[in-house]
Amino acid sequence: MNITRGICLVFGKVNHLKDRLFSPKNLLYTNVAISTSLSGTGDILEQHYEILKGEWDKWSFIRTRNMAISGMSIGIVCHYWYNFLDARLAGRTIGIVLKKVIIDQLICSPMCISMFFITLAVLENSNWTDFKNEIRKKAHILYIAEWVIWPPAQVINFYWLPTRYRVLYDNMVSLGYDVYTSHVKHNTETAES
Repeated sequence: MNITRGICLVFGKVNHLKDRLFSPKNLLYTNVAISTSLSGTGDILEQHYEILKGEWDKWSFIRTRNMAISGMSIGIVCHYWYNFLDARLAGRTIGIVLKKVIIDQLICSPMCISMFFITLAVLENSNWTDFKNEIRKKAHILYIAEWVIWPPAQVINFYWLPTRYRVLYDNMVSLGYDVYTSHVKHNTETAES
């Protein structure tokens, strides 16, 4: 009987914490924290993989910090984007979901890719020429990957999840994508092509 009561108490506290974190009052902060931490985690995973392959000597805190900050900026964009999109296209019919997916891919994906490169250019003190070259050489690679990964993921997101959980779900899917964005961003072969 005490074990059952203890389990119920734990679930009650977890549920209370979830309700507080995903409440309208705290949702922006929660979404930003999730986006920041998972973007940094994605970079740490990618860096460790590069170290194992012999491409890097050691982990770079500055690179992870910059990737985490780019995640923060994208988290802010996504927070407001999902609220805007759900307010404009309410409902969960397959027609509405597919409209949201297409609009998301045509508007939000390029916006997030741009925000990613802009944030990192500012943090890395890139000049205008380097920034334009990086966009020209790398942005289309990420956009193609976006069209492979996100439409199926966003069907699930828009069909089953309430707005307040969209950024959390997005970031859970994005953890693997964050590893890839870090790879594309820091891959010297891509930069030279």
